[in-house]
Amino acid sequence: MSNATPRVIQEYVPGKQVTLCHLIAHPDIKLSEKLGLLKDTPIGIMTITPSEAAIIAADCTLKEAEVDIVFVDRFTGSLVITGPVSAVEVALREANMYLANSLGFQMALLTKS
Repeated sequence: MSNATPRVIQEYVPGKQVTLCHLIAHPDIKLSEKLGLLKDTPIGIMTITPSEAAIIAADCTLKEAEVDIVFVDRFTGSLVITGPVSAVEVALREANMYLANSLGFQMALLTKS
């Protein structure tokens, strides 16, 4: 039996794309608590390749709407924002469009739950 630590290998396909753009309008209270958010706080999620572009998307969301950054990770391309439903929706849409129109990214469909 080996005591070796498991390794995680991440591979990214070359290209520029938003792989996920999703709005959770009314998250379950357990999810909100797990994320350290107030009850019923809408959540916006994006994942972006190359991952450093998450910083650009985060900047776009803040400039387009009254939202807060919960999490941005330049290593995984993850972005999580919160705010009023309409603000989160505008912020996600505009960041998605900016990446596509200004930087040549493939957009993701904005989905909602």
